[in-house]
Amino acid sequence: MEPEKVRLGIAGLGMAGAVMVHAARAHPAIALVAAADPHAAPRAAFTADTGLAAHADIAALCDDPSIEAIYIATPHQFHAAHVALAAAAGKHVIVEKPIALDLADAARIVELADQAGITLIVGHTHGFDPGVRLMRRMIASGAHGRLGLIAQWNYTNYLYRPRRPEELDTARGGGIVFNQMPHQIDVARVLAASPARSVRAHLLALDPARPTEALGSAMIFFDNGAAATLTYSGHDQFDADELHGWVAESGALKSPAHGAARRALASVTAEATARTERFAYGATANPPRAHLPHFGMLIATCAHADLRATPDGVAVYDATGVTQHDAERRPGVPGRAEVLDDLVAALRQGVAPLQDARWGMATLRVALAMLTSARERREVVLD
Repeated sequence: MEPEKVRLGIAGLGMAGAVMVHAARAHPAIALVAAADPHAAPRAAFTADTGLAAHADIAALCDDPSIEAIYIATPHQFHAAHVALAAAAGKHVIVEKPIALDLADAARIVELADQAGITLIVGHTHGFDPGVRLMRRMIASGAHGRLGLIAQWNYTNYLYRPRRPEELDTARGGGIVFNQMPHQIDVARVLAASPARSVRAHLLALDPARPTEALGSAMIFFDNGAAATLTYSGHDQFDADELHGWVAESGALKSPAHGAARRALASVTAEATARTERFAYGATANPPRAHLPHFGMLIATCAHADLRATPDGVAVYDATGVTQHDAERRPGVPGRAEVLDDLVAALRQGVAPLQDARWGMATLRVALAMLTSARERREVVLD
């Protein structure tokens, strides 16, 4: 007999929530039950597409006895409160990154999950990408020798997409340290498979009209002797997808559009409204994904080979030449499907997820250390 499907509700029908709707509907072990969002347009689009209820508040999902788990993709500042609501209702949780905006709230989330006896997964997304998981297995096998360095760099149009006011205010969870570089931190931690020991970072806000960090580099040192370098720029100039043969972050094919986000933003008068209209559920199509998702360039250097993430898996560069290893392709939304796999495995098979609440708190600790390091111009040793 097949196990019962995990009954999922989705809180937040913005860009992340919209992708998760498609992923949940395609996943054979997930039953999508309902959604919640404060905006009427994405709620109406969700109900029209799925025939399911769409509520104005996450509380309705928590009160629904038919819902077993809730995916929380609400704005960062609400993560702690919304996890608390879900935990109090006994719902299992997938919460988008970051787990919270400070360590006190993150610690409270860890405590709430423990007390409620719920599974909580922090869905950093790209740490779940099939190519990253394949690379982790290759490194862990030891076949290529000891891991020495992980290098990541990504250049996007992040800063010039329409934003809510708090997304341009670092103190309220804006900027790349809370929104983009956590993907890189998470990938580095997944591959290193070792606690982070210290961080040295450089962060800048170059555009006074967009006063939050959108450019940065960091070096993370791990207890096992490996290190990771992370570079990110969201200035809509160079586009790192050029280095992936114009495969977008989602895995869909795209056309070059250097500077297009800046040009489009110049005509926007109400950014928060434009953000909802442009990126919420129903506003964008679900494009076919010809390749796997990625988050810019990723290379892991081991003693006997360099491993590079490609649009279809991992390329291994060693003394014999270059060998392409394709990651598993499956129906649905790669990356998001693996997040849901881990939820199903936890609830139906008792398999503890790697990216749990404590993992999310550790990733947040690295991100906060980056802010401290850049501000104080020093290496920050992690507790």
